Amino acid sequence: MAEFIKIYEDNPNPKEIKRVVKILRDGGVIIYPSDTVYALGCDINNNRAMERVAQLRGVKLEKANFSFVCENLSNLSDYVKQIDTPTFKILKRNLPGPYTFILPGNNNLPTVFKKKKEVGIRVPDNSITRAIVQQLGNPIISTSIKDEDEVIEYTTDPELILEKWDNLVDLVIDGGYGGNIPSTVIDLTGPEPVVMREGKGSLEI
Repeated sequence: MAEFIKIYEDNPNPKEIKRVVKILRDGGVIIYPSDTVYALGCDINNNRAMERVAQLRGVKLEKANFSFVCENLSNLSDYVKQIDTPTFKILKRNLPGPYTFILPGNNNLPTVFKKKKEVGIRVPDNSITRAIVQQLGNPIISTSIKDEDEVIEYTTDPELILEKWDNLVDLVIDGGYGGNIPSTVIDLTGPEPVVMREGKGSLEI
């Protein structure tokens, strides 16, 4: 049975954030709100938890395209190769925001992703998510929770999410109704930004 915690975005309760972080540190898998859709997440330093997330999404971990959710741009150099000024300016102008930026990964990527040449970075405009990452002290990996329903695609009601995922994850955060439009994915590994998936937000180049 998953825990179900209500956290208010306009004023996340530090005690509740601590509970979430403890679950993550203990290798738990959570469902949390972002500035786009609800997502599955776990501690980037816990291989077993990442295996579980991959299994839930029906993908092999080493082939999974999980995003790294960061609190801000300051931990970027932990996982990303040196980026040029124009690229950094694009990131600075658009983050926090509903975007996933594909950037060249460096040698510090978690072992399971060592073969990957690039990494998706997210800094969501959601105070719950950023408070969790700040308390945890490192990014969480993230992948949006899809719905089998082709029309809805993303479940927005936390209670329905709990109903469906109750026995699969350790915690569901109720951060209010979620959105149903995913992040816009932009590849910044080439000479020009390339939009890989149109989603929420209008990018400032």
